[in-house]
Amino acid sequence: MKKRTYLAVLAACAALALSACGNEDAAKKEETKTEAAEEETAEEEPAEQEEETPAAEEEKEEKPASETTTESGGRLVSVDDPTKYITLAEYKGITLENTIEEIDEESVEYEISQRLLENPEEVKNGTVEMGDIATIDYVGTRDGEEFEGGSAEGYDLEIGSGSFIEGFEDGVVGMKTGETKDIDLSFPEDYWNEEMAGVSVTFRVTVQKVSRAPELTDDWVAANSETSKTVEEYKEEVKKELQEEAVASAKENLNSLAWEQVLEETEVKEYPEQDLKNQIEQAESFYQAYVEQAGMTMEEFLESQGMSQEEYDEQNQMYAEYKVKQNLIVQAIMDAEGFTLDDARCQEIQEELMSMYGYDNLAEFVDEYGQEVDETIGLTRVLEFIVENADIKEQVIVGDTIAESGDENEALMEEIPEDEMENAEVIGELEDIDPEEEIIFEEEAGEDDVTVEADFEDADGETANADEAAE
Repeated sequence: MKKRTYLAVLAACAALALSACGNEDAAKKEETKTEAAEEETAEEEPAEQEEETPAAEEEKEEKPASETTTESGGRLVSVDDPTKYITLAEYKGITLENTIEEIDEESVEYEISQRLLENPEEVKNGTVEMGDIATIDYVGTRDGEEFEGGSAEGYDLEIGSGSFIEGFEDGVVGMKTGETKDIDLSFPEDYWNEEMAGVSVTFRVTVQKVSRAPELTDDWVAANSETSKTVEEYKEEVKKELQEEAVASAKENLNSLAWEQVLEETEVKEYPEQDLKNQIEQAESFYQAYVEQAGMTMEEFLESQGMSQEEYDEQNQMYAEYKVKQNLIVQAIMDAEGFTLDDARCQEIQEELMSMYGYDNLAEFVDEYGQEVDETIGLTRVLEFIVENADIKEQVIVGDTIAESGDENEALMEEIPEDEMENAEVIGELEDIDPEEEIIFEEEAGEDDVTVEADFEDADGETANADEAAE
């Protein structure tokens, strides 16, 4: 982890809030415990291999469930009137674009191919082919001597993934199980490790096993799907799943757009000193716990990040200012709309969060995440309100085409030949066009891309096009 990623790791302190406002399905798959940040390391080997060090589990004394949230007094900030500290942006009636990706046949085929690859079958006879997974042992030598990071055993390599330096995977193609082969290669001149850049090496590779994605058949579907029995049914099942994911992703993006807009347009006049101090202490506590777990001193930690004490303090200050601004905005909106952390909807959000993160005891949940619980509940409640009261323009992406919602645009989409839909481009926004006016479509002959233009007569009898209408 270098300096450029420091803020991103600090944001892990707020991971609860971010994931709660996004895709719930993805959040359910996440660990419920905060993971310690890992340093970025680089190995002198043709493929990067990550080692996971599980965080030590701390035994916690069980506490009785509580009927309230955290001990914040029901507020996210220490001040009575947040508007004395911020100039709150307009948050009702803001304009947002909700863009949902239309799932096409190509997307379905790709998803299925990945699922097949996740369930490979061993190839008893035959040789390694592109797309196969070859389980290999390899030893890298330079001038006859092994070099650090250039050897591994039982490594599962997807042929064609580009995981290794150029030429390595091509060299494995055609090998069979049990075969050993020397592959002479050179590291790229611009390789990240200057000591190995441009160096000629030899990899002695032994193929231990060859696995290949199975063929998609009715039998495979019946064995791997709970609802589908045939290939066609499975394709529809996968398409439906991808569509649901696209809708969830669009909702997550919509929440992000809503929050970014209100956040950017809100001005901070002054930061409450106590709130700023609390957030700085939280950031420092997070890293102190990581440093202690890693068996390091803070000086060693900062040195490993290439940071000075001043830079570390500055980053903590930036993080704290962001969190305090967030809480001021959320509390100001809650005050204006009469929301409280104890109202019915906030209690529902609390229960949803506990279920999502696998907790049935509120005290344990709060003990793990602290103030983040209240902050998440408040932010989720406020974002719901902002989005519910926004002017949302629905868009659908089909290939390279973005279509706005509305009868005129639906008519536009219907006029584009189906086989050219992926290369179509809608020019301008047509929402101001009278749907009863005739729309003339022009196609550029001989071009791969289709340019769709709409000519119409406006109220004054003047001819205009879609771009002019949008303006």
